[in-house]
Amino acid sequence: MSSEIEVVEEIQPAKQSGGVVAANGNGNGVGINGVVGVVADDDESLRNDVYTAAAYGDLEKLQRLVESEGCSVSEPDGLGYYALQWAALNNRTAAAQYIIEHGGDIHAVDHTGQTALHWSAVRGAIQVAELLLQEGARIDAADIYGYQTTHVAAQYGQTAFLYHIVSKWNADPDVPDNDGRSPLHWAAYKGFADCIRLLLFLDAYRGRQDKEGCTPLHWAAIRGNLEACTVLVQAGKKEDLMVVENTGLTPAQLASDKNHRQVAFFLGNARRLLEKRCDGNSRLGRLSKLGLAPILWCTIFLMLTTYIHAVIMASNLPKLTAGFGLLAWLGVFLASAGLVLFYRCSSKDPGYIRMNVHDPQNMKDDEPLLKIEINNPALLAGNWSQLCATCKIVRPLRAKHCSTCDRCVEQFDHHCPWVSNCVGKKNKWDFFLFLVLEVSAMMITGGVAITRIVTDPFAPSSFIQWLEYAGTHHVGAISFLIVDFFLFFGVAVLTVVQASQISRNITTNEMANIMRYSYLRGPSGRFRNPYDHGCRRNCTDFLINGYNEDLQASEESAHSEGIGMVQMPRDSHLQNGDLHTHTNGNGHAAINVNSNDTNAHHGHVHSSHCSHGNHNKSKSEGVPLGLGLGLGHGHGRSRSVVT
Repeated sequence: MSSEIEVVEEIQPAKQSGGVVAANGNGNGVGINGVVGVVADDDESLRNDVYTAAAYGDLEKLQRLVESEGCSVSEPDGLGYYALQWAALNNRTAAAQYIIEHGGDIHAVDHTGQTALHWSAVRGAIQVAELLLQEGARIDAADIYGYQTTHVAAQYGQTAFLYHIVSKWNADPDVPDNDGRSPLHWAAYKGFADCIRLLLFLDAYRGRQDKEGCTPLHWAAIRGNLEACTVLVQAGKKEDLMVVENTGLTPAQLASDKNHRQVAFFLGNARRLLEKRCDGNSRLGRLSKLGLAPILWCTIFLMLTTYIHAVIMASNLPKLTAGFGLLAWLGVFLASAGLVLFYRCSSKDPGYIRMNVHDPQNMKDDEPLLKIEINNPALLAGNWSQLCATCKIVRPLRAKHCSTCDRCVEQFDHHCPWVSNCVGKKNKWDFFLFLVLEVSAMMITGGVAITRIVTDPFAPSSFIQWLEYAGTHHVGAISFLIVDFFLFFGVAVLTVVQASQISRNITTNEMANIMRYSYLRGPSGRFRNPYDHGCRRNCTDFLINGYNEDLQASEESAHSEGIGMVQMPRDSHLQNGDLHTHTNGNGHAAINVNSNDTNAHHGHVHSSHCSHGNHNKSKSEGVPLGLGLGLGHGHGRSRSVVT
């Protein structure tokens, strides 16, 4: 299988003048994402062509060139690219509009069959894409490799762009290219976890195999993308881990072959866990769903029985006084009330969020895969982690998908195996009160048991003899005390932790993921809980309502997804063909080439079939075919990005 795509360079004579070309930071012509502007020929020619004006969005210059000097915007440049493509690449909406109004063809294709719409997907130029589509651009236009706009967006991790064209323009998020690879294959290969979440949310087929038999999980494993593998496994089934490609290898075996040990361990462990999981519809599966709850129930019931018979009603202990007897039976009452709340917590809906389940067979051909609300605040803000690929929902910020229950739970705290249920928004009050009642019951019953044993009038005065006497005459009471002692400390610690979290309006899950959840960090990067109303109000809300209210997290501007551009140098600093590089703010190098230099670098890309021997390549090496907007088979080319 083609596990790695090699990029090699050729040096060809530069026959075009005024060309705007690009390469990546390694000198490979691999496309636009993190590209490098190369100034070929003299600055004067660069500043006075419609392609550069379109790339910079210089509308005044564009108007002068077209209206005064008679330049055409419908002809390609020396490399075969159109002015409209350059405007689309850099999200120059006004320039694109002007070009269209003055004869620019929105359907014009370069030598790889790509249109301006393909180029707009590289950097997530949503505004230009919207203009092109409104003017009649074909959303399903494919280049010579079968790449549609959704493929290009997935190759460059432009999740917001992908979301826009699928939700508003009904682009196909699961269309295969000529090699049978869907956008999900490309997103998995490149390790764009947010793109993967969105594509799975849009019902992209996880099990699709390309011409080499590889699923998206295979490609994620080949590249060692742990987060991509995690998202795919969580949304998938155990069968996904057992699929073999054409050489007979599973994703875990491919990861191991490529020396991605962490990924191989994760996939192998996931397969073992899923194989051990019982079918939920079988008898054994239904029993396994009960978890440890029956054991805890029996333990509490057995302790209560022992306490009543061996402590309260023991025949070898003196009768209880009225006041002390009331205290002793209070412990029984509290423990019994705790059992009721235990049952409620175990059987109650913890805050499951309704799944968006639909039947693809009952959908019309022209109906979107999902009727996504285009104005969904979470998705417009770029909070792709709120997408649940399993439940097919945009979940609330504090919700989480429980892998055990296989459901999203609102205000997810944790999954408690002892109650065999999640603890969430709707049952946390029951859970906390259960803990408080049981801790109180254990304190009272333990104190009563100790008092009863110590005050036995027939016990000897010597400590050693007293221990022997208690061990022979009060076996039940001593056994109860030992179990009660160990259980008390465990439950008491859990109760204190829960009380502390309730007072701060934070969940166990949030405490465990403070460094991962961006909404728990302030502008300075330090921990900040936007839901903390203060101890008094937090506790009052919880005790009265049964849950804490969620404050609106402070709105932060959505992160730009690649709309910015790399500045094209305007001054030549090179003499005698020397090469000078400098690094821009994005860590990419800008290169100036002297106009007298007759050689220009052109990226030439070819695919190599995997011998599973290139597993030590870094991610900067081995670029998938076509990642430079159709880079491929025998075509040396590269492009620039400017701001």
